[in-house]
Amino acid sequence: MIDFTGKTVIFWDFDGVILDSMPTREYGFKNVLEKYPNNEVEKLLDFHRKNGGLSRYVKFRYFFEEIRNETLSNEKLSKLTDSYSEIMRERLCLRENLISETINYIKKHQHNYTMHIVSGSDGNELRYLCNQLIISQYFKTIEGSPTPKIELVRDLLKKFNYNKEELCLIGDSINDFDAAKSNKIDFFGYNNKSLKNKGKNYIISFS
Repeated sequence: MIDFTGKTVIFWDFDGVILDSMPTREYGFKNVLEKYPNNEVEKLLDFHRKNGGLSRYVKFRYFFEEIRNETLSNEKLSKLTDSYSEIMRERLCLRENLISETINYIKKHQHNYTMHIVSGSDGNELRYLCNQLIISQYFKTIEGSPTPKIELVRDLLKKFNYNKEELCLIGDSINDFDAAKSNKIDFFGYNNKSLKNKGKNYIISFS
């Protein structure tokens, strides 16, 4: 049983919680960075898997500055993220990628909670995908990078003057947990067993 007693607002992560996107995200990094050595790209993918809640902006900077010890200009970063986004827009807008148990829960409870998406995915791309997937109507706002998730959550708390006791964040990465903890709101882990001992509780299934 999922115990959201006392909650009126839910912040949802997107990748891995609402959309099964990890294989496509990995393909995107491999494709955009195909001219670089495989062992270096694999190091990035390992970082990506461990930090699902971080934005592509952070991950591309990590690749060049930490793995390759190179300076990455804002212009080059913009080209990389634009190329990555083109792939995501083409491949992630199929409804078969939606995690059905999550979407069914959201549809069933859309009038019981105020819902927002807070994601490490690019904000413009995220809103495009949600429109294509026909799920935008379930969420009061859809927020994404380049603003870090900790700041996205903080800004929404301030903008809507939410009572933190009545709010929770559902995510599948340690970065989601950190965003909730930093803002002093309850966290529910999902789709990542390493989060079982993190936060308020762990959601085994929405079914």
